[in-house]
Amino acid sequence: MTAKILIVEDEIDIRQIVAMTMSNEGFETIEADNVTRALESLAIMLPDLIILDWMMPGLSGLEFTKRIKKSSRTKQIPIILLTAKSQESDKIAALDSGADDYITKPFSPAELVARVKAVLRRVRLSSSDDEVLNAGNIKMDLKSRRAFCEGDKLNLSPLEFKLLEFFVSHPERCYTRAQLLDQVWGTNTFIEDRTVDVHIRRLRKVLSGHECSDYIQTVRGSGYLFTETVA
Repeated sequence: MTAKILIVEDEIDIRQIVAMTMSNEGFETIEADNVTRALESLAIMLPDLIILDWMMPGLSGLEFTKRIKKSSRTKQIPIILLTAKSQESDKIAALDSGADDYITKPFSPAELVARVKAVLRRVRLSSSDDEVLNAGNIKMDLKSRRAFCEGDKLNLSPLEFKLLEFFVSHPERCYTRAQLLDQVWGTNTFIEDRTVDVHIRRLRKVLSGHECSDYIQTVRGSGYLFTETVA
């Protein structure tokens, strides 16, 4: 799966250079010119990595990093800070805030790519033991791509597994059909929104007969929500 990188930088020239560099390396990029828009993006999807400018109007990159690392939903996202600050004390402050790496401006695109790939490798290695998702009676083994409900193996297609994995990873939040298409099918997929409904029905059918059949709920006029709390 292509890694998604959220780029938070208020200087448009730098933001565009970073985005183009990451895109050329095969990464999917999302851009935000301030912290508010970055938070809006994070409410919709969780990137694999954040490239974040330290000095921005309003909430600084340093304070934003601390905020991200305090949230149980976002604390696992690695962050690379970009800044013109080059003192050792600045680097210590960046790392103490929870940032995973620190690059001083001006930087070369090649160095940025190398740092991004190194951080992503470290994250994947550190999370290699965390490859099982649990939600209520559902257990998903991400390594073997198998899912179980009450101990019974679920017969899921690869796409159904991916859809269930997304729901289990993002509980108690309503997603529109368009958001699910973007997150599960990918941004470059041109299919009808109603395709989501078809796959939701198939997934519910597989889950039928188990205590987890009602976990995927329809929010009328909005989309779908995954919850372990069923009335």
